[in-house]
Amino acid sequence: MRHVDLHLHSSASDGTMSPGRLALKASEAELDLVALTDHDTTAGLPEFLEGCRDRALPALAGIELSAEAPFTLHLLGYGIGVGCPALEDHLFRLRERRRERNEAIRLRLAGLGFPLSPDEIEKESGGEVVARPHIARAMVRRGYVHDMPSAFRLFLGREGAAYVPRCRLSAESCIQAIVDAGGVAVLAHPVQTGLDDEGLIALLFRLKEAGLWGLECYSGHHGAEERLRLLSMAFRLGLAPTAGSDFHGDNRPGIDFGVVVDEALFPFDFLVRLASRRAGESLAPSGRGR
Repeated sequence: MRHVDLHLHSSASDGTMSPGRLALKASEAELDLVALTDHDTTAGLPEFLEGCRDRALPALAGIELSAEAPFTLHLLGYGIGVGCPALEDHLFRLRERRRERNEAIRLRLAGLGFPLSPDEIEKESGGEVVARPHIARAMVRRGYVHDMPSAFRLFLGREGAAYVPRCRLSAESCIQAIVDAGGVAVLAHPVQTGLDDEGLIALLFRLKEAGLWGLECYSGHHGAEERLRLLSMAFRLGLAPTAGSDFHGDNRPGIDFGVVVDEALFPFDFLVRLASRRAGESLAPSGRGR
């Protein structure tokens, strides 16, 4: 058995731990392999990878990209070469769309009688990529809501009064950007798509044709029954089963750090080699979405 976590978020996107603190926590937890997969940014990778190298912990340069779909559809990239023009162009377009969405949410909240300034939202993000959790924290600080779950339930979630859907790029373009950057693409937390078995298999067939390499079968979002169902799908379709908690720190309470996997099923050796191949490369992070 191996103890890994290939789905971690830092304060460079919508997590609450710094990349360096995440590397320390992973080392203290005696994980065998980790990946930082912040949303639409590589800004936290240099600090995270350096922290892991200092502790002799194998680590993958990763990212999580949001794709256009009528349901939640996220693609993880592992072993990416940061600075690849195709990936950087993709990230720039995503950050621009994220900024437009944040401003639309802010204006909608103001129209509902809950004004927030751009500066106070930026302050909550610590200068990193601004996301809905930072808007929620600003609302709590203003006393508009009691806590972050209330902010999402009443205003920022899909059924909330100030919800604004994101304009995303296609799943195929996300996969291509990851592949162009030298990485492998994985469908994240497939249960969150809300698709039944038939619909999910059809999606996986389509994405595999576009270059999908793996399926996140071990997840903080999946129970044992779902994990077995997803492992069956992965082997049926020739996809590599991967594992990650989707850890966000205090922004996602109840998600434990680290996942135990069966080494006979999990592509541990391949991913460690992929991490080693990238370990000596110089990392120039993408922008932080300001």
